[in-house]
Amino acid sequence: MRKSKEELRIVFMGTPEFAVESLKILVEGGYNVVGVVTMPDKPAGRGYKVQFSPVKQYALENNLLLLQPEKLKDEIFLENLQSLKADLQIVVAFRMLPEIVWNMPPLGTFNLHGSLLPQYRGAAPINWAIINGEKETGVTTFFLTHEIDTGKIILQEKIPILPSDNAGTLHDKLMMLGASTVKKTVDLIISDAVQPIDQSELLKNTIELRSAPKIFRENCEIDVSWDVERAHNFVRGLSPYPGAWMNLVFPHTDEKTVLKIFQAEKEFSSHQLPLGSLETDGKKFAKIALKDGFLVLKEVQAPNKKRMEIGEFLRGLR
Repeated sequence: MRKSKEELRIVFMGTPEFAVESLKILVEGGYNVVGVVTMPDKPAGRGYKVQFSPVKQYALENNLLLLQPEKLKDEIFLENLQSLKADLQIVVAFRMLPEIVWNMPPLGTFNLHGSLLPQYRGAAPINWAIINGEKETGVTTFFLTHEIDTGKIILQEKIPILPSDNAGTLHDKLMMLGASTVKKTVDLIISDAVQPIDQSELLKNTIELRSAPKIFRENCEIDVSWDVERAHNFVRGLSPYPGAWMNLVFPHTDEKTVLKIFQAEKEFSSHQLPLGSLETDGKKFAKIALKDGFLVLKEVQAPNKKRMEIGEFLRGLR
């Protein structure tokens, strides 16, 4: 017997801000969210104060039943999860689930991923799509299976990546698009209209399969051998977090300064300057020499300093 949205029992799993909109659209839409699973509380900030995840904060504000397991195979957690008698589980920006969890509900478990799968499987699809200069991206809902990000696709929605986008703006756009796609996916499941597509079918027409591995600070350094376009995309793809960086020598200093670059512009031109050298008037502008032009700095951050416009930074050096 087919269930209505008020009858279908849903357990939602997620942790960061990206997941909140998907949970919110279900709750405000009258769907029957019987439980929320999120990460345990962790100390954060200078004072190491315990902070709730954005998903936990929303769940508490809306009186939703909350589970925060340390381990997803913990017997007590599994018993509590089983007691919710979920028909369907939804995962948005959470941990990798063991089979005993994702295989629990009769209608399965689906995940929202911030890319057009099978492209950009992995932890950082939004960042890598921009870093690689893609012109479009999107979101995918798919049923969970053993291999990460490889399950059968339910829905995909596309959006363009604008030249003005960075990882922050694209994150927010995909967060909203993802929420509406989660709702559409649930509606398809309720109406028994899902026609899942095996990712192997989409791989047949794929020229190059790109991955989206987790990004670490040591991988965020701009290489002076890159061209301007690649360096500019790298800055966009890592802004506002974790931030692309370079070692640069500024006027009036003999030492290199590690500078994070959050915003830059492209300037294509020929020059004879050493790659990676800095050209600046010391007051208003600074640009880095690359092989086909310059990366013009607009917003930067030095160690132990706040983010600032390049002019403010240069005047501070003086």
